[in-house]
Amino acid sequence: MPVHLAVIPRNATQALAKTIADTAQLHPVVHGWSHTNFQPSEGPKSEFGDARALDLRCEEAAEGLRRLTVLCGDQLVAMFVPPWNRVDLDLVEKLPALGYQSLSTSHPKTDALLVHGLRQINTHIDPLYWRPSKNLSDPQAIIEKAVRLLKKRRQGKSDNTEPFGLLTHHMAHFPEVWEFCRQFWMEFNDGPVEIFQHPKGQIGV
Repeated sequence: MPVHLAVIPRNATQALAKTIADTAQLHPVVHGWSHTNFQPSEGPKSEFGDARALDLRCEEAAEGLRRLTVLCGDQLVAMFVPPWNRVDLDLVEKLPALGYQSLSTSHPKTDALLVHGLRQINTHIDPLYWRPSKNLSDPQAIIEKAVRLLKKRRQGKSDNTEPFGLLTHHMAHFPEVWEFCRQFWMEFNDGPVEIFQHPKGQIGV
């Protein structure tokens, strides 16, 4: 199964670039800049929210793309994946001018082209339950959510052309989570699915 690897540009190394180069199914994408929360403590976390000036956020988004392009070359997919899946619209509108071709957050997208020149390709299922501790969510509840989302596609209530994405957090996973992910994709691959073809590689189903 082809995988987007959301890379934090500030922390990226040559060792990571070599691993990606040696693994054809990994497609690096830009995961913000430093994965730092700048929002007030009482609000939802965001690195690219309205707590900072737009010019500074644009500068970091551009530098993230530049740095990973240097490290990963043509393997990099010019996709912006904001930490915590949150980004303000004022920055989204600037992303095409910064060199980005797509944006990925979570939940079914509302518009294939959120802004001109920027395709939106989201994830839909997160197997982790984060609070009070990182744990695998109830597998039955995850499956029921997937069924609801797929049903809405068949009913024309959401976009059936969008790739269906499973959001993983490899640094936080333990064997039970990986096993669920393995079974999840095996079930999907047994059905009538098509691999979504990105210009630089396969990135979803």
